[in-house]
Amino acid sequence: MKVKSILCPVDFSDFSVSAYQYALTLAQYYKAHLVTLHAVEWSKYPFADYVGATGDLGDLSKALCEGGKARLLDFVKKHPGHGVEPQVVVNQGNASDVILSFVQTHKIELIVMGTHGRRGFDRLVLGSTTDRVMRKACSPVLVVSDPAHNVMATGPDGKHRLSRILYCTDFSLNSERALQYAISLAAEYGAELTMLHVVEGAPATAEAIAARTEQLNKLISDSQRKHLNVRAAVGWGKPYQQIVSYAKEVQANLVIMTARGGDALDRAVFGSTTYRVIQLGPCAVLTIHT
Repeated sequence: MKVKSILCPVDFSDFSVSAYQYALTLAQYYKAHLVTLHAVEWSKYPFADYVGATGDLGDLSKALCEGGKARLLDFVKKHPGHGVEPQVVVNQGNASDVILSFVQTHKIELIVMGTHGRRGFDRLVLGSTTDRVMRKACSPVLVVSDPAHNVMATGPDGKHRLSRILYCTDFSLNSERALQYAISLAAEYGAELTMLHVVEGAPATAEAIAARTEQLNKLISDSQRKHLNVRAAVGWGKPYQQIVSYAKEVQANLVIMTARGGDALDRAVFGSTTYRVIQLGPCAVLTIHT
């Protein structure tokens, strides 16, 4: 996989810090152009309406953008990139609209962003910047939901590396594109790749597990296996619970899955399994929009 451009939206939260550190690591590894983007949203400045009625909105707009840029430059300075010099951009507007517009205009290949990861079913139907970007962006979105997550392990050469990748599939057409990213990253980093399928519902029979395992193994060609350390795993139960549990068990550095699942519930609330894994999982999640 070749990544030439990475966008990291920044809202100055702890979640932004974790996402930015991840973005720096990837930009360094792939020698990619990194853009840090801050959106100035009028809704966050309640005094703007008052100024609009009594003063010059143009002056306020300029002041907010200049303040945002100064703060973003300070953010970048406080988190050095080990040779990576990010581009600093400040735009006005709704954050998700600003991000999506920038991605489309500049053909950004990867978005790395944090989310406040609110837990519970209400989060599944709660509008947020990360939620909308995941739903609308054609580029893959790497989501970091916990500031305490380790970015990546450090290899003998001192560089950060991905050592264990967990790819999740429901065997739908939506999952195929995500598999290509999993294969590419595993080969690029020399990482162990685990392919996981979860049979939802009652405990699966030995025959069913064997059949699904064979189906998983067929996803990887013989020529690809020569360059990969790959294994197949089948679980049963609630998909998000099994994925989170397995990610913890294998100490995954990264989970890769689609942003839209194959069943009716996932289509209804846009990837409820994916949301839960982002909220509860032990590592960052790379979501591939289909």
